[in-house]
Amino acid sequence: MRARKHPALDDSGFTLIEIMVVVIIIGVLAALVAPKIMGRPDEARKIAATQDLGTIAQALKMYKLDNYRYPTTEQGLKALVERPTVSPIPKNWKKEGYLEFYPTDPWGNEYVYLHPGKNGEMDLYSRGADGQDGGEEMDADIWQGKK
Repeated sequence: MRARKHPALDDSGFTLIEIMVVVIIIGVLAALVAPKIMGRPDEARKIAATQDLGTIAQALKMYKLDNYRYPTTEQGLKALVERPTVSPIPKNWKKEGYLEFYPTDPWGNEYVYLHPGKNGEMDLYSRGADGQDGGEEMDADIWQGKK
């Protein structure tokens, strides 16, 4: 009959050094990967805003095709969702509208629409993350088409 080892004296398991090495490796990997993952949401919002602006611009062009003019600044982008009640009233406005809902940018701010625009026939842009004109990096304005 063989003598049994006491469970507390069993050799299987991890040493403190092995556990510390694994924790250090996980920490190094987290330090390298985390900054790349954390920057992605802002980048995704910028891309979403650019795509939204393209969709809104197409809806504005359809509005103009039907009504021979863009909505005024006063009518705004709301004219793409519901029939304007402010002059000039569009005669050929599509009863289902040109957009399903009133657009806001990925940061929850309204898109800026000006007609006539300061930089052309119309201006359409997002003010970026800070919701203010101008800015740099994630706070920079995102323009449809030009700029």
